Amino acid sequence: MGNPKLKWTLEEEEAITAAVAKFGTGQWKNILKDPEFAPRLANRSNVQLKDKWRSMRNRSAVNKITSGAVSNARAQNAAASLIPVGNAVGDPSKRSLDLENAIMYKTMIFEAISSIKDPNGSNSGAIVGFIERKYKVPQNFRKLMISVLRRLVLKGKLDKVQDRYKIKDAALGTETPMPKEREVQPSPSQNSPSNISEKIKDASAIAAQKIAEAQNKSLMVAEAVKEAERISEMAEDADSVLLYFKEILEQCSQGKTFILP
Repeated sequence: MGNPKLKWTLEEEEAITAAVAKFGTGQWKNILKDPEFAPRLANRSNVQLKDKWRSMRNRSAVNKITSGAVSNARAQNAAASLIPVGNAVGDPSKRSLDLENAIMYKTMIFEAISSIKDPNGSNSGAIVGFIERKYKVPQNFRKLMISVLRRLVLKGKLDKVQDRYKIKDAALGTETPMPKEREVQPSPSQNSPSNISEKIKDASAIAAQKIAEAQNKSLMVAEAVKEAERISEMAEDADSVLLYFKEILEQCSQGKTFILP
């Protein structure tokens, strides 16, 4: 019989965990008979093992739920502090740290997209991977970056096409240059004499080129016809020679004497 007042040790808890992994739950008698675990659990009964395992499993589930809730809360708070909310009020000096974080992460994102140089834009995985390779970042950095990217898109700093992000020109501080007034010249009228003369010259040049091409093709066709006639004559001569030799072969096979002309 085990001693119910004896406090459980870490070694005993580790032994129960290893034993359950080997035998499964409910095999408490077999665990106490096993030479690997019997010495480490000699002061415990099978009922105590069952109750302790249930307690350990419940404690593990509570720890997982608690740690998950804490991690999510930290991630949400950190993401909210990266980029200040537009309608927030208060002393700006109290939000200086949030502003610094926002500028830092925005700079990292812009640097990543500019360095990757993908004309189709960069996806979140490529952006986060670039930053993680270059900077030391917190454990929940990927979740923070997704939130920052989403806010930059809402603020008009980034363009999002499907799952890719591009930097807007306005976000980089560039402006599209406008032509100066003296550089803008009115286009000539399509019906002006100079414009009509240019069109006539272009049409004449195109017509002359087409005529030259047609003449060249006619010459090529004539040459091809002559070559075909020559080949046809050669074929007829070859047929005549073949018939002549067939006649010689037949006469020789009949024992006749053939005198060449």
